[in-house]
Amino acid sequence: MISITALFKSKPEHKAQVQEMLNHLVTETRKETACARYDLHATEDVFILWEEWKDQPGLDIHNNQPHLVDFITKIKDLVAEPVQVYKTAQIL
Repeated sequence: MISITALFKSKPEHKAQVQEMLNHLVTETRKETACARYDLHATEDVFILWEEWKDQPGLDIHNNQPHLVDFITKIKDLVAEPVQVYKTAQIL
């Protein structure tokens, strides 16, 4: 299992748009075969995606999906700082 955590700090004036885009991304990504979990959390202007993938080939396919590529292109102007993405391994 591969875990990914991604953090998005939206510009306050774009919070609703960022959430709408993330909602769409979650809906589409959950349809992918290798997706074990793709959950969206939020606090104030920060959105957190918590992802679990069955394997690296499935994650590689996800990283090239049109819905993700389109999201990455559009999100850059709507966030207050660069998106932070962490690929982690469970240690306990």
